[in-house]
Amino acid sequence: MFTFTVYDLLAKNLAQNAHHPALICGEVEISYLVLEQQVEKVAHFLHQQGVQRGDRIGIYLPKSIEEIIVTFAIARLGAVFVNIHYQWTLRQLTYIVQDCGITILFTDKYKADQIVNSVLWEQLDCLVVKDIEDKGLAHSKLISWSNLLLSPNSLVLPSGPIDVDLAALFYTSGSTGSPKGVMLTHYNIVQSARSVASYLNNTPADRVLGLLSMSFDYGMNQVTTMFLVGGTVVLQPVVMLAEIVKTVRTHHITGLAAVPPTWIQLVRYLQETNITLPSLRYITNSGGKIPQTILQTMPQAFPDVDIYLMYGLTEAFRSTYLPSTRFHEKMGAIGKAIPNTEVYVVDPQKGLCSPGEPGELLHRGSLISLGYWGQPELTQEKIKVSEHLKQLIGNEKVLFSGDLVKQDEDGILWFISRMDALIKSNSIRISPTEVEDIVYESEMVNDAIAFGVEDELLGQIVHIAVSLVENPIINIQALANYCRQNMPGYMIPREIHCWKGLMPRTASDKIDRPRVINTCLGQS
Repeated sequence: MFTFTVYDLLAKNLAQNAHHPALICGEVEISYLVLEQQVEKVAHFLHQQGVQRGDRIGIYLPKSIEEIIVTFAIARLGAVFVNIHYQWTLRQLTYIVQDCGITILFTDKYKADQIVNSVLWEQLDCLVVKDIEDKGLAHSKLISWSNLLLSPNSLVLPSGPIDVDLAALFYTSGSTGSPKGVMLTHYNIVQSARSVASYLNNTPADRVLGLLSMSFDYGMNQVTTMFLVGGTVVLQPVVMLAEIVKTVRTHHITGLAAVPPTWIQLVRYLQETNITLPSLRYITNSGGKIPQTILQTMPQAFPDVDIYLMYGLTEAFRSTYLPSTRFHEKMGAIGKAIPNTEVYVVDPQKGLCSPGEPGELLHRGSLISLGYWGQPELTQEKIKVSEHLKQLIGNEKVLFSGDLVKQDEDGILWFISRMDALIKSNSIRISPTEVEDIVYESEMVNDAIAFGVEDELLGQIVHIAVSLVENPIINIQALANYCRQNMPGYMIPREIHCWKGLMPRTASDKIDRPRVINTCLGQS
């Protein structure tokens, strides 16, 4: 069958892969056939509740098979799935429910107890609760998951969506103001799976670890790429390093996707324990830059494994990747445009940049989202016609990333900084990433966030927040000495803020940069 929609990614496997494992979670394994049958049950339930194409349905569940079932059931009807990170607070949940008009929400007993005692309860028509018995439900709006699966498939489901229909809202972490709902169509999601699976060479034999949250487009893509090719997703609810390694070895994982904070910890863990992961075929990184010292160690931690460094935005899922064959040659680069996408480096005044010249990355292609839910003005600022590209693509709209990059003589792209995060000190532009890289090279820190602080004389000065590695000879003074020995004078941090323990993470498991900075400056 042809694959046009998110649901098609699942349904296409019923012909030849019906009994192949689609999902594994702990001791539970579920085939494509059984998964599709349960998706149909949930889709019928939603249809009986009056769900129409375009309605927004919330998913507030921990990583689980049920989370995947609900996602595909919503897509089956042409409704819009809104996967909300399980660690987000009731306040954040309430904002999202109100922002996009969610009336049906799937959650578990723990979160349900909070919801029914909050102002959010009155705004919901139905709350489906996992891990609770029917006798524990005290209100008609509460429905148990087990009872839902017993409901008969008594109605004929309406025809499904087409590829241009809205499929999902991915809410950003809200690190810069309130969370924003990025609108992705079925076409966006399916095309992203095709593009990524093509350069990762995915096959039905692959088993990918579902480590990342489904509320993060990078996490969702682990499922969609596997379903596209008929592979298997092994869900990883427990994110402790020892448990991740155990799952990789037990279930013979071939593909592992993570973000820089996880790679830093995992590489160090593998070094300390001398554990090997022989089943791995490839690993991928997105969501930020891995420190150079960790990059240099990765081939030893993951021998004979293809390493893919990638760059993307929720607004366009993914823009670039560095082929694994060029990892050693271009270590730390974000690479080139992914298949079926074009990217450009553009200076706002000069236009297209020559090799070595910094400029903003602009993205063209079918992965660009529809923009932000309910925020047309913000959408128009981000997705618009580029005057500098008119001679090449006319009035076609492109995505303005807000990221400063440069291209080398081989056409490979290198990330410099977020344009709004550059530190400008005494007329010198300083990349926070460059400062952080040098600090990571000291091997004294687990996490590092560099930022600018206003200064009357210089405009801004460099500060850095760090969480130190537990070691009796490592302290702030030792790190300060290292910075003085390894940085030019203008880059040396005027103040080092010590953060106890690992820094807080966003829903996508990146370091929550604004929260860390605001705390250091006494603003939160």
